[in-house]
Amino acid sequence: MSILYLLIPLAVGLMAVAIVFFLWTVRSGQYDDLEGPAHRILMDDDDPMIPRNARPKADTDDPPEKPADKSD
Repeated sequence: MSILYLLIPLAVGLMAVAIVFFLWTVRSGQYDDLEGPAHRILMDDDDPMIPRNARPKADTDDPPEKPADKSD
């Protein structure tokens, strides 16, 4: 019977630690995006992130312009 004097406070303390840990995870945003990881697993990482038509003009495959003739 004397073991209950040890186990009951230990159980209450463990429950308090679990509640504090749960509240910390809620406040830090661990449960905000529940659908994102489910959709992210379906995405293919091999696809380029920037589409080809959205490249800057400097990266186009156009040939360089020829210099003007300076013969007078």
